[in-house]
Amino acid sequence: MMDVLQGIGYGIVAFAILVVIGLVVLTKLGDSVAECATDYTYNSTLRQCVNATGGDATDPANSAWVTEGYLKTQLGSTGLTGWIPAIIAVAVGALFLSYFMGRKRR
Repeated sequence: MMDVLQGIGYGIVAFAILVVIGLVVLTKLGDSVAECATDYTYNSTLRQCVNATGGDATDPANSAWVTEGYLKTQLGSTGLTGWIPAIIAVAVGALFLSYFMGRKRR
């Protein structure tokens, strides 16, 4: 039973590493494709277009930057990775149920 739990643990860790790498790559991609209006420059720290006079800041409106933000949201804690606790609970519950069901048959 511990072998199965160890396999599940390795799978979850690998999944988390892939999500983090994906988020970093998507963020850098979004920063590189951001397009600002004429009097604005992109500030990668704020991740917004900042007016040269130091005034207001707005989000870039090009479709690549918007799509990157959407994909990042879908991978983040409100999206795909939000299912990890439920997957762990179901997997551990199934392991315990199969262990106790297997003991009754012997």
